[in-house]
Amino acid sequence: MKLLRYGSAGAERPGLLDAEGVLRDASSLVPDWGPGQLGPDALERIRHADWSRLPRVEGAPRLGCPVAQVGKLVCAGLNYADHAAEAGLPAPAEPVLFMKAVTAISGPGDPVQLVPGADKVDWEVELGVVIGSRARRVTEAQALSHVAGYVLANDVSERSWQLERGGTWTKGKSHDTFAPLGPWLVTADEIADPHRIGLWLEVNGKRMQDGNTANFIFRLPALISYISQFMTLEPGDVVLTGTPAGVGLGQKPPVFLKPGDVMRLGADGLGEQRLVCEASGH
Repeated sequence: MKLLRYGSAGAERPGLLDAEGVLRDASSLVPDWGPGQLGPDALERIRHADWSRLPRVEGAPRLGCPVAQVGKLVCAGLNYADHAAEAGLPAPAEPVLFMKAVTAISGPGDPVQLVPGADKVDWEVELGVVIGSRARRVTEAQALSHVAGYVLANDVSERSWQLERGGTWTKGKSHDTFAPLGPWLVTADEIADPHRIGLWLEVNGKRMQDGNTANFIFRLPALISYISQFMTLEPGDVVLTGTPAGVGLGQKPPVFLKPGDVMRLGADGLGEQRLVCEASGH
């Protein structure tokens, strides 16, 4: 299933895409696609509902983040060997974890804000994993049973805030609009192998990233199990799994985003995002 949320920011309604790709309003089935609607039993009820009775949504409404009430964004850094190499860093012996603030979350077509002092804003196409049921100290064998589905993500990063201002990476990752998610949450049953997903990103029509989750250093069972040893993953939490090579910081010389730049990115089966960078005074 492809689950989504549409409408103006802060007033999104739950929707889904039917087999013909028609957007239908799902608010008669669920109040939203939040933590209470992402468990296996809840998703099974949606799967067996009569979608033909759901109202069609006409036009092309704005899409928001497909998950409501995300509790936390947990991120894995340097999870592709080629990206670690372009960053001049060794492949990590254990997953590198950091957080993005949930206030950074935006929709798959919303503008990316470039605020004063954000002069090294960079792109990172990623596979996002949406947790469907509580995962606390789970084994690798159990890990994927806690996954509701997957989303396309862009881990937008301000490199000077991340690397030159001391402390952890979080402040370089967490400004408003730095976590575009969507367009859809694709339920896990539709993804035959999450370790065979191609990802790509273009800036102004130039292909910058072209990778595949086959090149993870830490595969999803290991990554989810590892995170769950340190914190409980709750339904609606999102795990970002790292980015392949081709980020702006890795170019020679480095290239960063400026107002008017357009990012297009996509992943096999997960749709595409189109993000325009705009100057913002606040």
